[in-house]
Amino acid sequence: MVPKVVRKWEQRALEGLQYLCDTRGTHGAAAGLTVEVIIRRAIPFTQQLGAEATVNPPKMLPQRVVRASALRNAMAASRRLPTIQRRGFLPSQFSDKKVIDEKYPDFPRLSEAQDPGMNGGYINPPRIKRQFRDPYATWWDPQERRNFGEPVHEDNDMMGIFSPWEYTWTTTGPGLIMVGTFIAVFLGVSGVVYLNYPDRVAFPREFENGLERELGGPGAVRARMAGDEDP
Repeated sequence: MVPKVVRKWEQRALEGLQYLCDTRGTHGAAAGLTVEVIIRRAIPFTQQLGAEATVNPPKMLPQRVVRASALRNAMAASRRLPTIQRRGFLPSQFSDKKVIDEKYPDFPRLSEAQDPGMNGGYINPPRIKRQFRDPYATWWDPQERRNFGEPVHEDNDMMGIFSPWEYTWTTTGPGLIMVGTFIAVFLGVSGVVYLNYPDRVAFPREFENGLERELGGPGAVRARMAGDEDP
């Protein structure tokens, strides 16, 4: 004899399965099959309980928790919605792809002939670095030398006032000539000074008796003493 508690649980699970199949359609049927498999596997176990396993809440609690968790997971799987609905739960007139494409169409892709700059048809102002603008003019932004609402160039990061400064006071040829002239003059002056700078007056050092006793006595190599020839 199967306990009344188990029979009651099976009856409620079967009622939930029937409700899923009636209201959820294909997704409900798929989830219902999962629930049915769980129930069919649980029935042999419940039949093994016998007549001795009467209503005993403390012993049945762990089994009921496990079975309820499995049933809850199956029910959650049946309630899954499409991705676009799970993201925002917006009505179709706001979340449908056709409506979105109609309201916010993609930017037309132009060829290189139609768009030479390949910048989406943006009209750039003249390519002039800010450093070449008059620093004493009445600019709206004196630091950037720019007026309010003035369009910026697409390469503004390379043309702004904080971009690398461009030196225009000389060109490459004259610059190389000036650097070469400096090196030649420096080396020439150094050579003339080296050839004409007088040496420091120096005399060979002499020691008393050539430090013969200090260096080991007669026969030892002694130091220079007075009267020796100049080296």
